[in-house]
Amino acid sequence: MAASRTPAVELEVGDFDVRLSSPDRVYFAARGETKLDLANYYLSVGDGIVRALRERPCMLHRFPDGAGGEKVHQKRVPNGAPPWLDTVRVHFPRYNRHADELCVTKLADVIWAVQMSTVEFHPWNSRRADTEKPDEWRIDLDPMPDCPFDTVRRVAHVAHEVLDELGAVGWPKTSGGAGLHVYVRITPDHGFADVRRAALAFAREVERRAPDDVTTTWWRKDRDPAALFVDYNQNARDHTIASAYSVRGNPEGTVSTPIRWDEIDDVDPRELTIATVPHRFAELGDLHAGIDDAVFSIEPLLEWAERDEREGEADPAATR
Repeated sequence: MAASRTPAVELEVGDFDVRLSSPDRVYFAARGETKLDLANYYLSVGDGIVRALRERPCMLHRFPDGAGGEKVHQKRVPNGAPPWLDTVRVHFPRYNRHADELCVTKLADVIWAVQMSTVEFHPWNSRRADTEKPDEWRIDLDPMPDCPFDTVRRVAHVAHEVLDELGAVGWPKTSGGAGLHVYVRITPDHGFADVRRAALAFAREVERRAPDDVTTTWWRKDRDPAALFVDYNQNARDHTIASAYSVRGNPEGTVSTPIRWDEIDDVDPRELTIATVPHRFAELGDLHAGIDDAVFSIEPLLEWAERDEREGEADPAATR
């Protein structure tokens, strides 16, 4: 793609000035939104995106030629980043390497990432204080190719029922794709392996209550293509999914958008885009604003996991 001829602009973001080059480069072909439109979107949901990313190591999904073009997964903050940018060092034992990843603490960090052609933000479910102890349990309702969204809706209600019985508060959002996510804030007392075990135990309980709709079968080739997979492995170390308020890298610019439980039966995720979510945010505020005040202990789920393991329901893809 040819370079933009429009001069760079300076955006005042809190106490910082962030330079945005190629502001008129089209990023979203469906309606023609530009790189500047993307930056303005993130400014419009500033409190929400910062809350979703705050203090978490964050992988950036960059689209140098706009959404729909080549996607670059970037963990390391490059040389030359501004001195005020916050980062966190994480270790990758498999390769015995470290990476200094973006660690958002302020909105300017987000807009800097947009300057770097970032569309999607994929944070860890742990924070800088102890990156090995997650404080977020993620329930990923991931439909298989032939699974209709009505099934996703039904399973979301079953998941809500189980969470209520556990005394856990779930915070739902669209994925920006075909599924739904539910986040639960948890006490950071356990490592990734235990949080993943807890997530699997929960997924199996949802499967027991909705056996015609849900699968926890690990191997994709063995799953019913019309079923919904409760993807517990999203809680494994270094696995990430798009955050609340993250735009997705498609021509429509859909957004992973917080919703209320009573919206699930009517929400159309395709209508939640960078063109519509700013007005929704201005009207409703951040629907996940209370997430840090509703903390759950996964101990009951670990008891379920032990029960399942005693009964021979082994995890085929355990990561210890």
